[in-house]
Amino acid sequence: MGKKVTAIVKLALSAGQATPAPPVGPALGQYGVNILMFCKEYNARTVDKTGLIIPVEVSVYEDKSFALSLKTSPASVLIAKAAKVAKGSGQPNQKSVGSINNQQLREIAQMKLQDLNTRNVQQAMKIIAGTAINMGIQIND
Repeated sequence: MGKKVTAIVKLALSAGQATPAPPVGPALGQYGVNILMFCKEYNARTVDKTGLIIPVEVSVYEDKSFALSLKTSPASVLIAKAAKVAKGSGQPNQKSVGSINNQQLREIAQMKLQDLNTRNVQQAMKIIAGTAINMGIQIND
């Protein structure tokens, strides 16, 4: 029989840069988790993705131990990085801030496939394209 989960905490942190400061400390401290151990493990597992935001799901057990489940970066972060822009447009329908090509769109869709509600790459590309358009980023052929 496995350990009983007392809480699941979801955080979005910069890869390789987790610290005990907020939001990590308050979110995990209330469950009695060893925050320094969490930071060390998260940073070790995400050090190769520095510069990206990596969401993590922390399962906290009765004995105050924990397990990490890393997710893929948000689509908007991956799109902005591919388009080489700092952020999306404040007026996406009127003002374009950058563009990505179909190859970049496919790469992002394949990365995000495990977190999307489809297993079809073409459908995933449509989902990612919608996010890009809402950010004011055009998709070139």
